[in-house]
Amino acid sequence: MKLARDTWLIFQRQLLLMWRTPVWVAVGVVQPLFYLLLFAPLLRPVLAPGGSYAQAYRIYVPGLLTALVIMGGLFTGFTLLGELRAGIIERTRVTPVSRVALLLGRAMREVVALLVQAVIITVVALPFGLAVPVGQLLLAYLLLGMLALMASAVSYGLALLVRSDSALAPVLNTIAQPVALLSGVLLPLSLAPGWLRAVADWNPFYWAVEGIRALFAGHPGDASVWRSLVLVTALTVVAVAWSARLFTDRVR
Repeated sequence: MKLARDTWLIFQRQLLLMWRTPVWVAVGVVQPLFYLLLFAPLLRPVLAPGGSYAQAYRIYVPGLLTALVIMGGLFTGFTLLGELRAGIIERTRVTPVSRVALLLGRAMREVVALLVQAVIITVVALPFGLAVPVGQLLLAYLLLGMLALMASAVSYGLALLVRSDSALAPVLNTIAQPVALLSGVLLPLSLAPGWLRAVADWNPFYWAVEGIRALFAGHPGDASVWRSLVLVTALTVVAVAWSARLFTDRVR
């Protein structure tokens, strides 16, 4: 109960700070909107040859949302580094608040921010013909939320390990680029050579993208949906536990 209460207190505080500077949410939406409005229409001949724009958006939007939460979550570690330099974490360590709650409260703030951005992008895609049943859309958002939590936890853990902006940036780029490309976020990997699909099979984010695409396509019973739920849930638990351990050991 104490962990839940402390996490809620930290989350409320972080959410208030985000509310005072909503520009960060707006900035996070701008680039995905450019891809949605300026890039996605060019993909109809590839994603839905002879079909409609709605078919193309049902394939492209899930990948775009997954890329948003992966990239957005992985780069949250810079916020933690800024708080470490400013002494914010140092001041909170003299309080009785749980060290794990300090991590979870911050990570949940990132999850909420990324899901708000995902909702905005989904709404903007509706006039282009995107249509998803509400229940399946909520399940897709659940997957996206867990991906955001996992990516944020990994980013916080790496930030605590390297403790330097100049070191964290190349580390995150080295992780983010192959993970995103091997997830098929821009184009389905069914269009890729066989060797590339074989490599992608080992990427859990690929299965997450496939599961979310199945939900957007109206196939909640597809095996990829439940496979992605199991994989993402397990990896999120591992990532949070690893990052929480680092937070407990290194924030003293």
